[in-house]
Amino acid sequence: MSIDELQRQFHGRFARPAAGGVRAPGRVNLIGEHTDYNDGFVLPIAIGREVRAAYAPRKDSLVRLRSLQMETEATFDLAGEIRPGEPAWANYCRGVAAGLRACGVRGAGVDILLDSTVPLGGGLSSSAALEVATALALLAAWGREGAVAGGELARLCQKAEHEFAGAPVGIMDQSISVLGQAGHALLLDCRSGQTRQIPFADPRLTLLVADTRVKHAITDGGYAARRRQCESAAATLGVPALRDVDEDTFTLAASDASLIGPELMRARHVVGEIARTLEAVEALEVGDYVHFGELMFASHQSLRDDYQVSCPELDLIVETARAARGVYGARMTGGGFGGCAIILTEVTHASAVTTTIQQSFAQSFGHECPIFATTAVQGAGKLW
Repeated sequence: MSIDELQRQFHGRFARPAAGGVRAPGRVNLIGEHTDYNDGFVLPIAIGREVRAAYAPRKDSLVRLRSLQMETEATFDLAGEIRPGEPAWANYCRGVAAGLRACGVRGAGVDILLDSTVPLGGGLSSSAALEVATALALLAAWGREGAVAGGELARLCQKAEHEFAGAPVGIMDQSISVLGQAGHALLLDCRSGQTRQIPFADPRLTLLVADTRVKHAITDGGYAARRRQCESAAATLGVPALRDVDEDTFTLAASDASLIGPELMRARHVVGEIARTLEAVEALEVGDYVHFGELMFASHQSLRDDYQVSCPELDLIVETARAARGVYGARMTGGGFGGCAIILTEVTHASAVTTTIQQSFAQSFGHECPIFATTAVQGAGKLW
């Protein structure tokens, strides 16, 4: 939707013009899955799918939320206690408002119209984009742009998701939405918060995002269960987090049965995935896309077998891509249980790869698999 159309939609719903607009992108994670809440490393990029928010200040204390993707509207009062409620989608926004108030950033009511091109439940971080866009809209409407920024803003939005949506997410999604830079992936140390921008802008390559349309919800229990299993494995090994387990320590724990069953499998994925992520950064920095792709395939295999968060639709996309000409690597991205896969391919073969995957997918599952190409875009900011 164009900015002009978003402005018209705002006027149609609130009977007055918008004062401004902001945007916050979704993300795909190139590698480093389920490592963020284990204090590990991740390597996401911000993508061209985003949440846009048009806003206008009010004279009272009400925040009125309207979404072009949701039928149900939401209103809450900044003058009272902000609590989770219905509709559930607005809890991400309520949590952000509560977080800003806890930081001492306050203002009057705001009308906000939201429009999203990030697929809901697709593993592309639609929730983090919604949180960041809401935060920027509130700050702008209050004349407090920059009062909460960077890593602090990312942590505020993460806390909102924990406390108001009941999703125990790591810090990756909010961080890349806020801190992403065009033409770069973000290497994020999820323990220290330190970041490094890694070039990811080779014009010969493109990243395809294939949506299985199998919806997942982080709040449905599978994500939380794996997080608990990781925490239990770390406690068994006497370390703060699985980030602190090296390959030798893990090998010993596996051989003497210190870890068994799901805890062993989860730890094997996390320890290996952290190592793969750091190795992938080295490969990108020297332009070794062949090795980078091999690491992508290895990541998917580990997520499928040891972390058990893949599904037949994701597996088919990855295996079809593996056999396609011009493909370097492919893997599921996001929390899993559905969602999207990514394929790193040469630009000249992208169309053929897309067609091959879509045909194979439709034959196997009887419905289409939308695929779009993306580059690494700039993180959240102003629209106008």
